[in-house]
Amino acid sequence: MREIQLRDVKATLSAVVDGARRGEPTIITRHGKREAVILSFEEWERLSHVPSFGRLLMAAPIEPDDLPKRRATPLRDAGL
Repeated sequence: MREIQLRDVKATLSAVVDGARRGEPTIITRHGKREAVILSFEEWERLSHVPSFGRLLMAAPIEPDDLPKRRATPLRDAGL
């Protein structure tokens, strides 16, 4: 992924967008600090619809008998 300064993006925005459409995202920096990323709309859509780990667990087809039984032994004292 290439980095480009904001002032340079202003002059070459069409080329940066064309690169993003070809699958080449660009990091935009301002005063040496990373500020934004330009990527294709398709890539943004794909990344924005990734489910969270919690949602994946809730959607898993797990039955109560699939989970291991909990141990009955008490927890050890951490001494805090």
